[in-house]
Amino acid sequence: MAALTEDRNTPQSMGDNRVGLVAAATKIFAGALLMRNAAGYLVNGQTATGAHGVGRAHEAVDNSAGVAGDVTVRFDPGIFRYENSAGADLITVADIGSVAWIVDDQTVAKTNGTSTRSAAGLIEDVDALGVWVRFDEAITKIAAP
Repeated sequence: MAALTEDRNTPQSMGDNRVGLVAAATKIFAGALLMRNAAGYLVNGQTATGAHGVGRAHEAVDNSAGVAGDVTVRFDPGIFRYENSAGADLITVADIGSVAWIVDDQTVAKTNGTSTRSAAGLIEDVDALGVWVRFDEAITKIAAP
């Protein structure tokens, strides 16, 4: 392409509300922790490798009878509170700034479970009700490739 010679109306995406293709045989509940699998489709948070957290499901969708990409789901990046794991995987305030690891669609842990879990995002804060996780795909992929 040649350089501009006149004004251009360049589209903008604010990035607050995103839409992604849902994996086959997947049912997502509103509020669920979502991750992008290695094929690029969105799935519920789960103990698995080769994926990374993308954010919170904005709505419930059901693709349990469909193939990958049959439906889309709106999701939100940002900072959201999820359940804390327990025992050696309990996240504390000392872990703020570290990577949180996905256990399931509502729980995060301190460790990668001996290389069995994918990164959710960065730990923003911890309180009595759970762990605040910052979901940003680009940052997460850099922090835990």
